[in-house]
Amino acid sequence: MLVLAPWTGGIADRVDRRKLLLVTQLVSASFSATLAVVAWAGKADVWVVIAVSGAIGISTAFATPAQQALIASLVDEHDVPQAVALNSMTFNLARAIGPATAAGVIALLGIPWAFALNSVSYLLLVAGLLLVRPREEERAERSPMRQSLRILRENPRLALALLVVMVAGFGSDPVNTESPAFAHAFSRSDAWAGAIVAFFGAGAVAAALLVAGRVAGSRRRMAFTLGVLGLGMTLFSLSPWLPLGFAFLVVAGFGYLGSNTSATTRLALGVPASQRGRIMALWSIAFLGLRPVASLADGAIAGTVGVRAAGVVLATPALLGAAFALRWKD
Repeated sequence: MLVLAPWTGGIADRVDRRKLLLVTQLVSASFSATLAVVAWAGKADVWVVIAVSGAIGISTAFATPAQQALIASLVDEHDVPQAVALNSMTFNLARAIGPATAAGVIALLGIPWAFALNSVSYLLLVAGLLLVRPREEERAERSPMRQSLRILRENPRLALALLVVMVAGFGSDPVNTESPAFAHAFSRSDAWAGAIVAFFGAGAVAAALLVAGRVAGSRRRMAFTLGVLGLGMTLFSLSPWLPLGFAFLVVAGFGYLGSNTSATTRLALGVPASQRGRIMALWSIAFLGLRPVASLADGAIAGTVGVRAAGVVLATPALLGAAFALRWKD
């Protein structure tokens, strides 16, 4: 994602995004099915898994800008904030439900079946794509990769939105990367890691249903929700009592999705349809491509000075981003 997105965003602006998504989902489904077959044969060693993961990652790098850009063409323009909010909610639901479901499948049926069912999940999206008919939009001509950066120079508010997406991702990373370690910090077993993710996700879902999609994201609103995310994660990390920590996680999840949805809506509506793939490619870098950097930093800090300190440190960019957004001159 980090390496390929600048190119794949341009491709998403030049081709039929729906057809591009159909191809990428079928490719990903075939790779996942192949991994299932290899696992059933007992040949799925670590390098096979890494190779298949890399291949699916390449497919995802092509799919994500097209998928995010396609959302705005499925609804009327005044409904885009709600559509973005619902889309963001699915990310958080998948983050909570996917690993838990995989664990259950592995426990009941074994690892090969988990890979096989994962391949079927791509086919569900293929079925959905066959049903929808996005409205026709102008396509871009071939242009150099630096066109994406030119868009940001011409509209600095889009750069601010990308910054919000990035720091929101950093602030939420401890919930995903370190949830088992947090469970141990609260003197609980690994099984409580799922509850930690679930309470954060509950706050995110609440934000999607209540406020995130009502209007396009303003600068002050993004600053407020970023501050809520940073404060919630800081208080959760320092909480001495897990039930109290759950309350702070709900607050943090609310701030996370509110920030991400406001910023994503501003990006989707801030450029013409013919440039939406490029800007959403930059979004995919900020939201997904830089996430491994946050995870590495998170793990390094947790391993050195403890998981609670890691949570506070990773929440700090959200608090600084909130202050920066308040001082930003539109």
